[in-house]
Amino acid sequence: MNFSNHELKKIIKNDVSKNFNLFTRGILSLMVLGLTISSCSDNDESSDSENQLEDTLEVQRSAEIDQIDNVLGDLVIEVYEDEESGIADRNSQSRDIPECVTITVVAQQGYRQVTIDFGSEGCMIRGHLIKGQIVFDYTRDTEAQQIMINYNLIDFYFDAKNIIASRSIFKELSNENGNPQFTHDLSITVIWPNGAQASREGTKVREWIEGFGSGIFSDNVFEVTGDWTATFVNGNTHTYEVLTPLRREVICTYFVSGTFDVQRTNFGGVFDYGEGDCDNQASFTFNNGQEITITLN
Repeated sequence: MNFSNHELKKIIKNDVSKNFNLFTRGILSLMVLGLTISSCSDNDESSDSENQLEDTLEVQRSAEIDQIDNVLGDLVIEVYEDEESGIADRNSQSRDIPECVTITVVAQQGYRQVTIDFGSEGCMIRGHLIKGQIVFDYTRDTEAQQIMINYNLIDFYFDAKNIIASRSIFKELSNENGNPQFTHDLSITVIWPNGAQASREGTKVREWIEGFGSGIFSDNVFEVTGDWTATFVNGNTHTYEVLTPLRREVICTYFVSGTFDVQRTNFGGVFDYGEGDCDNQASFTFNNGQEITITLN
């Protein structure tokens, strides 16, 4: 078949145009695919980052609940020990609790009810603003080796966090090491000012290893063991188990050493309070080995 020069040019032009269009569409498809893959990758990285931030925040909030547990336990044990040792009848300056706290005791034969009132405006206790009341009672028996102390929180706030709890402390005068020991029920709900909320269930065993019987609560040291579960308002649940005893020196707001294991579905690691320094710094090491710093509030 013979074509004129004009016809040949037209055919070549059409083929080039078709090929160019196919090439252009191919390039555009690859670009779109590349952008889609890049977008998915960015979204995955962003999602991973957001999940880790949420996990870290939940670990930090759990550490804040530890602080609240510590101070609540300190206050109930200190006032109980003062009452039983007769310090409550001495000059208030001999006590470690400031004068802005009002303590009222209802005494009956074999029974005590004690109200620790921090007032509606609050009172600074070891660096924390506490408002409301702690009311506890117990059956008094000077010969008993074991005592159950039950306490309730009434309109209670700890550094603007609303704390809801009705709990108990089981005291043993002497454990297998010859030390006083307190087993704490950890049932508690904490509501942060921004509406975040968490609840905790479990037990902590607090062994009194230093300062017992000195009459000065500030020189006391406890070692804490136990396990518990924290549930957050979004449904996430963490389980905790103490690996090495948490050292609680009453003069310090935070645990000064000790570790505990944290586990949740697709997430876990070890929380470490350090080597003995009294500071607000701790660390968390994820199961994959990544370590982050936790600043306690």
